[in-house]
Amino acid sequence: MPVIHTHVSVSTTHDQREALKAAYGKAITAVPGKSEGWLMCPFEDDMPIYFAGDDSKPAAYVEVNVFGGNVPGSAWETLTEKIMAALHSELGIPEDRTYIRYTASTDWGWNGSNF
Repeated sequence: MPVIHTHVSVSTTHDQREALKAAYGKAITAVPGKSEGWLMCPFEDDMPIYFAGDDSKPAAYVEVNVFGGNVPGSAWETLTEKIMAALHSELGIPEDRTYIRYTASTDWGWNGSNF
C-alpha cells in the first residue's frame, strides 16, 4: 500500500501525470514487496510553494508513505533519485527545489477495516 503524493507549483497536464505515475510505478519496486499494483498517486498542481523564501521558480514537495516498518535506506535513496529525475524531466522542477518525505507505518485502513 504505497502512496506517492505529489505537490507541485506548476500546472500539469494529463499526459505529464500519466508519465509521472508510470515512473513512480517503476520506482516503487525499490521498496521490498511494493509494486504499482497497490500504488496510489494523488497529484496537486498550481500550489504556491515557497522554497528558501522564494516562489518565483518551480518547486515540489512529495510524500511517500508505505505500509510496513523496516524499509532499507537504500530503497529511499533509489526512490529519491527516480522521483526527482521524473519531476525534472516531466515538469522542469530542479532537484534542489524538491523535498521528499518518507514514512512507513503498519497503521493503514482499506476496504472498511485495517491491515
